[in-house]
Amino acid sequence: MLEGQAFDWLCEQGHVGLERVAKARRDPALVAPVKAALEPLAAIYARLKGDVSVLHASRENLLLGVELVHAPTGTVIEVDDAPHFTSFRLTALELYPADASVAFDLVEHKELCRVWCSRTDDLGRGLAAKGFGFGGHQRERAYHDALRDLATPAMGHPPVIRIAAVDGDGAAAYARHREALLALSVSLGWGRARPSPRR
Repeated sequence: MLEGQAFDWLCEQGHVGLERVAKARRDPALVAPVKAALEPLAAIYARLKGDVSVLHASRENLLLGVELVHAPTGTVIEVDDAPHFTSFRLTALELYPADASVAFDLVEHKELCRVWCSRTDDLGRGLAAKGFGFGGHQRERAYHDALRDLATPAMGHPPVIRIAAVDGDGAAAYARHREALLALSVSLGWGRARPSPRR
């Protein structure tokens, strides 16, 4: 029951777009969680040397797609291969609030970043990234991962599930995480729809 999906609050504008969409919803239930997500996201963007003026000038309608969403519950699932584990991602993870709502092992992800960064930091070094300039591709990826992690629960969805697949073997990654995923599926109520999904 997994499918690709896009969300209006997950777009090229990053946390600027998240704030814009949340304000437009005029939903009091979003105010506190979105405010709580905006501060660390702004700090992460700045620490990764992003140019915030670019976010303000970016397109509202260029959405960052999500490949795996459990549609009945709105649960976002990310499968992270080696390029997701960089020193830039580690920088972002270290700026997450202590009470960040995530459905993956932060300690494990940080350790994988330390192990893999010498091989992954320079991937795409010849590519320019909007807001991060020439050679900023991996910094942009780290920011977008953080945006998904922190914005998703702020907008009323369950926490993002991340599965580490550094060897690129999705089947082996599933086997490693199967028991944890099954336990998580019970706690998330997979099999029954969310009462009021927010897209």
